[in-house]
Amino acid sequence: MIPVIDYADRADRLQAVLSRSASFSDEVDTAVRDILHAVRTEGDAALHRFTEQFDGVALEALQVPESALHAALDEIDDDLRRIMDEAAANIRRFHERQGPNSWFEDDGDGVMLGQRVQPLERVGLYVPGGTAAYPSSVLMNAISAQVAGVPHIAMVSPPQDDGLPHPHIMAAAALLGLDRVYALGGAQAVGALAFGTDTVQSVDKIVGPGNAYVAAAKKQVFGRVDIDSVAGPSEIGVLADDTADPAFVAADLLSQAEHDPRASALLVTPHRPLAEAVRDEIADRVPDLPRADIIEASLRDYSACIVTDTMAQAVDMMNELAVEHLEIITDEPWTVCSDIKHAGAIFLGPYSSEPVGDYFAGPNHVLPTGGTARYASALRVSDFVRTQSIIQYSARRLAKTGPDIVQFAEAESLQAHADAIRERLKQLNASA
Repeated sequence: MIPVIDYADRADRLQAVLSRSASFSDEVDTAVRDILHAVRTEGDAALHRFTEQFDGVALEALQVPESALHAALDEIDDDLRRIMDEAAANIRRFHERQGPNSWFEDDGDGVMLGQRVQPLERVGLYVPGGTAAYPSSVLMNAISAQVAGVPHIAMVSPPQDDGLPHPHIMAAAALLGLDRVYALGGAQAVGALAFGTDTVQSVDKIVGPGNAYVAAAKKQVFGRVDIDSVAGPSEIGVLADDTADPAFVAADLLSQAEHDPRASALLVTPHRPLAEAVRDEIADRVPDLPRADIIEASLRDYSACIVTDTMAQAVDMMNELAVEHLEIITDEPWTVCSDIKHAGAIFLGPYSSEPVGDYFAGPNHVLPTGGTARYASALRVSDFVRTQSIIQYSARRLAKTGPDIVQFAEAESLQAHADAIRERLKQLNASA
């Protein structure tokens, strides 16, 4: 079900994993372009039409009534409400430590330099609700924006048969005080957030995962609005030695394989008996899982237990892959971690299972995929702010540096730039 592969034979399997980029067929790109054009030109009418066409629901209203949000929160299981409250508190506490700060410094001569941090004005959250509903995505995306100070947060999520998003998604929105919630999914929801309609106000940035049509739509509206990323399929890599429990490793690999047929689950270890035991554990567990068909496709096409010669070789391979989730289950995980350069999130030790990060620990579960952890980071507070440079120059400093600025501008053949400084130098020289 999941192959055990020698390090020397890894090339084909790793190429399959690395090829799972967030690219789209011409058919998807064309369909999304047409949908976005319709939303931009027809507004709410297009949203109603596409919702009926793709979701099979004739909406009476696009915006979810606040009463429905609060009813969903009141109706969820008491234990789930308590768990969501605690998870939200953990996420908020973690993100409150991230915030970039404004700063100013006196540079002498009456010159003041600094950086002012301002939250984005309006942010849109896309929360999936098709084959599975993810209230955890509401918490991760919305709380980081709230901590950043974003004053206007809108959320879109596909309607169920009753014309409303999944109850757990509505409950999470109510828990966080979100009141701009729309029963919209797919590329049309992205278009509504990007362009605005009579009902949906346009935003400055769109964040959140979705299917290929959602991802393609985010890619196409980028530039008009900012986006978090164009995310590809999920992935997990486990670095393990002979101290690892095969049952733990197998369970964690399956936790990501169940996401998507194109998800990737990799064990990399210098200990062949572990690789073989994990393979056998997975074979025993999969038939009993409700998403077995999805898992089997992921394991067959994009997953493996790879046996290296040394742990150093295993670390090098993980750095090459730059996986979204990296678990290190070894005798000394912190020592191994010191050699890791590229990963979206790192989970250390046998009890730091990947779902701990997905739901509860506090760090954001929106992570770079498809090797982009080489240059990208987890969703964080700084993704919801922009920085403004502050410059207050003085006559005294300009008198000193003005001639250099003039010469620099003239070296670039920008005469008007030079003249803007020269004009001030004339006045300063005349009053000296």
